[in-house]
Amino acid sequence: MIEPKGEFPYLRYLELQEKLRKSRKECILFLEHAPTITGGINYNLENLLLGKEFLESQGIQIHFIQRGGDFTAHEPGQLVVYAHVDLKRRELSIRSYLENLLAAVIDAARVTWDLRLVTDPDSPGLYLESDPGKKICSIGVNFKSFFTSHGIAFNVDNDFRAFRCINPCGRNWMDMTSVGMLGLDAGQAKKNEFISRLRENLNSFLNPRKTLVSGEK
Repeated sequence: MIEPKGEFPYLRYLELQEKLRKSRKECILFLEHAPTITGGINYNLENLLLGKEFLESQGIQIHFIQRGGDFTAHEPGQLVVYAHVDLKRRELSIRSYLENLLAAVIDAARVTWDLRLVTDPDSPGLYLESDPGKKICSIGVNFKSFFTSHGIAFNVDNDFRAFRCINPCGRNWMDMTSVGMLGLDAGQAKKNEFISRLRENLNSFLNPRKTLVSGEK
C-alpha cells in the first residue's frame, strides 16, 4: 500500500502501472501529484483551454493516457486512488467493479465527513446529494486483459489551479468542489481516516478470501 508522502511524479506512476500490469500484480495506491492535466481516450481538445507550452511554463504537466473519459486534473490536496485489480482472478465483471468502486468511496465519505454523495448515470463521478451539480470525485479506469489501472480522484483540499485550465469532463471547472470548500475538516487526520475506511471497503468487495496484495516492488 502506498499512501501520500509528498507529490508522487505522474510519469513514475505510469511506469509503475505498466510493471504491475505485466506481472498482474495487484495493489492499491493512494497518491497526490503535482499540478497535472490528463486527457483520456475520449478527450475533446475544445475542453483544453490553454496550450501545452503555456501550461508547462506555469508548472502544469499535460499527458494523454489510456483511460476512459475526457480531460481532468490532479494537484496537491487531491487524493488519487489507483486500484490495480485482476478482475479475472477475482471473478468480477467490469460493471460490478465500477459500481463497487464508487460505492466504496460513497461509504468512506459518509463515515468520515457525514458527506452524502450520489452518482449521475449521464456523467461518471460522484456529486453532492444536496447539490447534484457539484462534483467532488472523478473516475477514469482502464481495463486491459481484465486488469484494471487508474481509478478515482477525490478532491480534499486542492486549490483547483489546474482545473481552471480545462473544462473537466466537459463541464465548467466551477462545478467542482472539495471537502475544504464545503467547510469540512480537510486535515491530515481526517484524510487518513478516509483512506483507512476506503481501503477496508475495497478489500471487502474485491473478495475477502483473496486479500488484495499491497505495496510497491
